[in-house]
Amino acid sequence: MTFPLFDLRGRRALVTGSSQGIGLALAEGLAAHGAGVILNGRVLDRLAAAAAALGAGAAAFDVTDPDAVARAVAEIEAEGPIDILINNAGIQYRAPLEDFPVDRWLALMETNVSSLFYVGQAVARGMIARGRGKIINIASVQSELARPGIAPYTAAKGAVRNLTRGMATDWAKHGLQINAIAPGYFRTPLNRALVEDTAFSAWLANRTPAGRWGEVGELIGAAVFLASDASSFVNGHTLFVDGGITASL
Repeated sequence: MTFPLFDLRGRRALVTGSSQGIGLALAEGLAAHGAGVILNGRVLDRLAAAAAALGAGAAAFDVTDPDAVARAVAEIEAEGPIDILINNAGIQYRAPLEDFPVDRWLALMETNVSSLFYVGQAVARGMIARGRGKIINIASVQSELARPGIAPYTAAKGAVRNLTRGMATDWAKHGLQINAIAPGYFRTPLNRALVEDTAFSAWLANRTPAGRWGEVGELIGAAVFLASDASSFVNGHTLFVDGGITASL
């Protein structure tokens, strides 16, 4: 049985930060629904291994370097249009706000916010010319909530949510849909320290109505929906996939 609204055959997707974790899971999900996928990362051996395992293309470039982004997007577009962009690249650093290093603040903002602008703008230009395109930004429950020790990350993810709204406001008239996915707490390499912290995992199970960590495969449905024709009139929206953590006190 096929579901045409969710059919991604004939479409090409670029997923940033996709050699592992959430990015790789989303790339696998899009590929399973027919999309041709281009993975992105900076660790070359990890990127090559992920691309080989998935049978995907690979584009090694630094999403925080606007010139490198422009060159890479031009090279990818020379081989065919980018129909879907998932802006997933991100980093985390934890420290009390009064002691948070300035260099870490700058790196976090460059990777988690500026890269979405660089890659989004470069890809959107081709989409605008074609009159269609899907951009999915990866936000977080920290777009809505804060926890001790991650105030800059919270600020960055709040910016992602509002940048998504701004992109939709500017680009919807050109036939683009720009939305965000806000994951809750998922088992990923970025969260390894928290997953291995039994006290934190116990707190999370009690705090989350679903009572557990999320598994990265549980984000695929949201990504396929937002990447497909099923979301043709959804724009500027942030879809929380969080086991209910933002719904309850």
